[in-house]
Amino acid sequence: MPPPMGWPCSTGRPSQAETVETPSPAGEAWALVQAAQAGDSDAFGRLYDQYVDVVFRYVLFRVGDRSLAEDFTSETFLRALRRISSVSYQGRDVGAWFVTIARNLILDHVKSSRYRFEVPTAELADNSEPLAGPEQEVLAEATNAELLKCVGQLNTDQRECIVLRFLQGLSVAETAEVMGRNEGAIKALQHRAVRRLAQILPQGLR
Repeated sequence: MPPPMGWPCSTGRPSQAETVETPSPAGEAWALVQAAQAGDSDAFGRLYDQYVDVVFRYVLFRVGDRSLAEDFTSETFLRALRRISSVSYQGRDVGAWFVTIARNLILDHVKSSRYRFEVPTAELADNSEPLAGPEQEVLAEATNAELLKCVGQLNTDQRECIVLRFLQGLSVAETAEVMGRNEGAIKALQHRAVRRLAQILPQGLR
């Protein structure tokens, strides 16, 4: 299988650019995907180690139950293992693919049981890794607990956008892929969500 587009590929004497360029973490992850597709079970284990916390935090936020989140996380990687041969490089972090599988599992669960989502603020506050960016001035001043409490008051789409973008660290493109929308729609959704947070955050945290 040829390397993903954009990876350095030497055809002889390495150029100066090739001698100084190092693979990005996303590129290294896709190399592990290729190895897993070739039958390397250790490669999939390394993918699991790299992304299990990302998937677990996302699921925990959505379902609010640690035991259920562990079950969904395990099932996510079981499905990923069964489908590993079908995934191909699309210029995005493979983590978005894992989160998409987890999201579909949760949606199936909701349809079958009308499960009510909760926001487990204490556990997520210990694990969240917010990104820096122009729309995070509202978020930066808030404590994790208060912020997550307010995130829980957003509508479903706004809440998921904030979780994926700022708690999980996915890019706009990756968030769009997970949510099945275009990038423009995600940017607009993110903007509305942050504006809404600015309205409902306690006065002292604005």
